[in-house]
Amino acid sequence: MNNKKVIVYVDGFNFYFGLKSKKWKSFYWLDYVTFFKKFLKSYQELIEVAYFSAIPLDPGKHDRQDKLFQANKINPIFRLHLGKYLKKNIYCPHCKNEIHTFEEKETDVRIATKMISDVIENRCDISILVSADSDLVPPIEFIRQIKPEHKIFIYFPPRRHSMNLKSLSDGTKDLGSAFQIFKQSLLPEQVQLPSGYIIERPKEWI
Repeated sequence: MNNKKVIVYVDGFNFYFGLKSKKWKSFYWLDYVTFFKKFLKSYQELIEVAYFSAIPLDPGKHDRQDKLFQANKINPIFRLHLGKYLKKNIYCPHCKNEIHTFEEKETDVRIATKMISDVIENRCDISILVSADSDLVPPIEFIRQIKPEHKIFIYFPPRRHSMNLKSLSDGTKDLGSAFQIFKQSLLPEQVQLPSGYIIERPKEWI
């Protein structure tokens, strides 16, 4: 039997807030390739982990996130796709003030585009979507139309679920029950980059 090629698509915000809701802060420092390999069958080959996120505007959060990305990018299977934050003004009916906040944009569109293009280009036999965002139903429906035999699995981040996504999938996993796998898949406390520079796990994530 030929190995089935697998690509994992991680909705970074959905995943992060799932971990945060469980207070699994120590698991922010995750080796994503190692983590998702642990779920595969012997005949399945992980060829890419596509991680979708945006750069936080807060300097501290930005620095911690950058360390995580730099550590993961050492593995060529890990591919980073960054969207952006846009300023959003909200009117508060109670205090009558305008509140300035920021909203992450483009992630779901970027995930959808890459999932579809990878299937069209026959880059993988199996797609694993790590998200509970029902906005990602349309690309899955489209893949079902153009290539019904393609396998699509949904991995729900902790405390996240979507019946719409589940109904379109070939199977689901609840990552909220994968505590031991998370624990076994952490990056080293110190990671040496190809340049020789050493980055350390953020103290806020210990």
